[in-house]
Amino acid sequence: MNRSSSSDRQPDLLGGHTPPQVHRLFFALMPGDAVARRIEAAASQVAAEQQLHARMIRSSRYHATLHFLGDHPMLREDIAKAATAAAAKVQAQPFELVLDAAAAFHGREPPCVLRCSHIPEGLQRLWNDLQQALSLAGLGRHLSRQFTPHVTFAYSRGRLPEPMAIEPISWRVEGFSLVHSVVGGGDYRILDAWRFQAP
Repeated sequence: MNRSSSSDRQPDLLGGHTPPQVHRLFFALMPGDAVARRIEAAASQVAAEQQLHARMIRSSRYHATLHFLGDHPMLREDIAKAATAAAAKVQAQPFELVLDAAAAFHGREPPCVLRCSHIPEGLQRLWNDLQQALSLAGLGRHLSRQFTPHVTFAYSRGRLPEPMAIEPISWRVEGFSLVHSVVGGGDYRILDAWRFQAP
């Protein structure tokens, strides 16, 4: 018997075992309430028009990921601390992000997303500068080398939605956050946040 495999599972009230938790860390842009409502309305329209069979995402979980810092069996305080210090060194200014299209990515449960047809210069610079700061902090192994800005609004349980234009959603981005989540759990926990300096 592998004793180590049983130690990371907890007995439940019925005598079985609950699966181990997966703790996720990532940097993200978090929309305000007004933008989240517009994303939710666009998501509902896309789902209705294309008759999607999908698991819809709660508006409180809408975000655009900047950098993913890995899945872990527990909250990695060391990674969070290093990431926080790295993010504090990044300088950026507010920019406008316009979501104007719906699409889907491939996968086991394909994400349905809203995307932008143009990546703002300020967003690309933020992504580049944060990636460099994180790499210098020793967190480069977690980072993606490609960047496709998007907000996931559902996970498809049937056919993939066809790409389509949506009424543009203008999102003035004035900061970014370090987020902790438990996969399959409740709302996100913001560990820290940074506001941009106005020009």
